[in-house]
Amino acid sequence: MGLLTVQRANKLRFYARSALERALIPDAFYRVRLGKKLARLSAYDAEAMLDRVGYYNQLDRPFSLSDSAVALKELTGDVASAYFYDYRALMRYFPVEVRADVEFGDISFNQPHPTLVKSRPIGSGNENNILLKLNSVRHFIPIHDPVDYAEKKDMLVWRGAAWKKWRKDFLKQYWNHPLCDVGQVNPPSETAPAEWVKPKMSIAEQLQYKFILSIEGNDVATNLKWIAQSNSLCFMTRPKFETWMMEGRLTGGEHYVELRDDYADLPEKVEHYTAHPQEAREIIRNLQHYYRLFTDHRADELISLMVVKKYLELSGQALRGGQ
Repeated sequence: MGLLTVQRANKLRFYARSALERALIPDAFYRVRLGKKLARLSAYDAEAMLDRVGYYNQLDRPFSLSDSAVALKELTGDVASAYFYDYRALMRYFPVEVRADVEFGDISFNQPHPTLVKSRPIGSGNENNILLKLNSVRHFIPIHDPVDYAEKKDMLVWRGAAWKKWRKDFLKQYWNHPLCDVGQVNPPSETAPAEWVKPKMSIAEQLQYKFILSIEGNDVATNLKWIAQSNSLCFMTRPKFETWMMEGRLTGGEHYVELRDDYADLPEKVEHYTAHPQEAREIIRNLQHYYRLFTDHRADELISLMVVKKYLELSGQALRGGQ
């Protein structure tokens, strides 16, 4: 079974399971199980788990909800979206009356009040953006890379939509560079000429290359998560946004090849890692090891519940049953 077929099957299972659970299983079934779920902390390294909870939810003092806060049953938009299904999978464990400020979609700015989101800018002042693992079926795609690094092409590859200025600036420099196979997949425009348009490439096709560019769009680069599972070397500028993957903890030279914001050093670094495969393999292994944090789904669920629990408690909402 090809990688694309596996991805489609995973997405189909996600939506079918989520819709059936919503239709057939009452939320009360989950609420009585919250205490048992939280008790699983004893099976893990509690310090490491609490560190991640504190990273996602940096709030350290009580706060008041905004007038826009809603209970799960009051959400009306996007109720069949991946965001909603991931959000519901957590909130159904808590009392029906609890409310939260929540924003779905690509969040690239700091929220004015504590809000549950998928993404946030990296840096100080982002504590109101509380991260959850939302739209997981798109962003956390499990892949298997059967191609050894030595067997891959000595080139850098990228495909994506070039709506953002920094993506256009990159393509303007490298769309026809001999060390790169890069291009946009969206239609041409006045600021993105037709020669930049290249055929779409599947993940499997991109895995034939030693070097894969990860370049942010509305927020994080979607391809970073699957690059982290591959045998290819990730090239990117220092990330400016982060999600459940905690991109803010990635270190250039250790987890990825860090490029200048203007990409001027890209050819030099492609040539360097082509000539130094052991250095490349070490960085690849480091990123693979880092990504394994996010492949334990039971741990991710527990951390997510703890993040939400902390949010609800700090907002003054008592959780019944000593939970």
